[in-house]
Amino acid sequence: MPIELIALVTTALLCLCMPLLSSALYARQVGAKALIGNREGLPEPSGAAGRAQRAHRNLLENLLPFAAVVLAAMTLQVSTSITVIASLVFLGARVVHAVCYLFGIPGLRTLAYHVGLWATLAYAVQLFL
Repeated sequence: MPIELIALVTTALLCLCMPLLSSALYARQVGAKALIGNREGLPEPSGAAGRAQRAHRNLLENLLPFAAVVLAAMTLQVSTSITVIASLVFLGARVVHAVCYLFGIPGLRTLAYHVGLWATLAYAVQLFL
């Protein structure tokens, strides 16, 4: 499997794990029994639970364009050293972003977001060269 697809699948697995973490943290806030129901009338997640939920949402928003670029590149059989590096940088940036979001480290979190965004853009440019 190409490295770019490995990075995409690994990022998707991170995205699948984020709601599990968010739910576990939220259960500590409101109790596990409250999460079994339809969740009406529950307070918004706060603290680490809220940050985990927002980190997941942000990951979803960034995973979709990255996935579109990777899958387009795979369809067009575009794989260069830049696409490999960009995919690994994107994955690393998203891991750093998630960790920083969970622990409330805003400056580094913002930097990681921009690194991931630029990695996606650098990858996308390769489709047109």
